[in-house]
Amino acid sequence: MIGRVSAMAIDCPDPSALADFYAELLGLPVTRRDAHWVVVGHEPPRLAFQYAPDHRPPEWPDPARPQQMHLDIRVEDIDAAEERVLELGARRLAVVEDDPDDLFRVYADPAGHPFCLEYPATPEPPG
Repeated sequence: MIGRVSAMAIDCPDPSALADFYAELLGLPVTRRDAHWVVVGHEPPRLAFQYAPDHRPPEWPDPARPQQMHLDIRVEDIDAAEERVLELGARRLAVVEDDPDDLFRVYADPAGHPFCLEYPATPEPPG
């Protein structure tokens, strides 16, 4: 091993606002807040939000401006989680339900980055 991920940095036009969105979504504290760099979480891997004045968000699923990364977030109650992220400023992009073993909904965060809320894991049947 060469190293470990300490943070994932995400470009955006308003680091403070986007950090607040993800802090609420993930239940993590904002641990550093500067004008151009805001960090969420104490333990690595943390999420860092970096000021990018000319940020152009990806257009999912447009190959001309593709996403370059996204977060998959497992939730206990998909409908309650969706209601909350929409209140926080996300927008729903898609519902993917064609594979019963891989159910998720795709959203754009307030800066336009895609992320997924994954349905709760289905328990394995006994035996």
